[in-house]
Order: sequence, then structure tokens, then C-alpha cells
Amino acid sequence: MSTDEGVRVWLRDHGAERIAHPGGNLYGHLCRVSERLAVLGCGSEVQAAGLTHAVYGTDGFDLALLDRADRAVLRDLVGADAEELVYLYGACDRGRTWRELAETGQVFDRFECHVRTPDAAQLRSLIDLSIVNELDVVEHDPAVAGRHGAYFRELFASWAALASEQVIRDARRVLRP
Repeated sequence: MSTDEGVRVWLRDHGAERIAHPGGNLYGHLCRVSERLAVLGCGSEVQAAGLTHAVYGTDGFDLALLDRADRAVLRDLVGADAEELVYLYGACDRGRTWRELAETGQVFDRFECHVRTPDAAQLRSLIDLSIVNELDVVEHDPAVAGRHGAYFRELFASWAALASEQVIRDARRVLRP
């Protein structure tokens, strides 16, 4: 069994298919995000993080499949770099981070209540993952596009210099007015 298949089994065993999410269920969303990251040329660690990005819950989806105290479980499944990205993604306090992220490069960790400063590669991965996640939600819930499309266009434009070129092109395509 490949690592990816093992992670997918783990997600199903932990109930991801039974959790509602735009486009069907959380499992489907996680798979689509990972697959889109692959199509857009993101590395295997980012793809693995995409497949598991909501395992600790997120600022926008506060339901965890795994307690943060058990980070070693996810690390064993996807590797240290992917797990660290999943943690950073889940920990990101969007209200205190997203608007200033391109200027500061800092993430406010909502779990630990302190600021984290990822290196350039990790910041790019976080931004790519964040954009691709939101694109999937927008495509599967038109109401989100209607309510937040302008906000995402502006936000993602501010992140353009830090994001992967292919991810930004996809965001522009999906979010065009």
C-alpha cells in the first residue's frame, strides 16, 4: 500500500467521509485539495499536507480528526515536513494573519497564542495550500463565492509574489469577476 493510500484509509477510519463539507464530505474535499496541488505542480510534501490539512481542525473548520498532542501519529503517516505544514495551517489565526501575511511573513498561532515566522519555502507552501483550499470551497459552494469572492481576489493578489505562479493563475481563473 502506498503512503497516499495509507493516509486515505486513515482518514476514512477517522470519520472524514462522515463529516459534511462543501462538495459532499471532508474526505472528498481533502482529496480534491491534494489532487489540485499535484496538478498545479506543488511538491509531494505539500500534496500530503493538502490531503491532511484539516486533521487538527482549522480556523475556518473547527473539527479535529486528531488531537494536536498526538502529532507524532500524523508525522508517521505523512512525514515531518508535511505534518509541520498541517500544524501551521491548522494553527493559523486567519483574522490576525491573512491580511498582513505578505508584509510580515508571520503567522499567529491560535493554538499556542504566539507568532510564528516560517521560512520562505514553508510560507509559500502555506499560502499555496490556503489558496487551493479556498478555491475548492468556492467551487463547491457558490454562496461562498458570492459573499467572499472579492475578498479572496484582493487577498490572493496580495500574496501573489509569495505563492507559486501556477496557484495564482488558478486563483485568478476561478475567482474572475
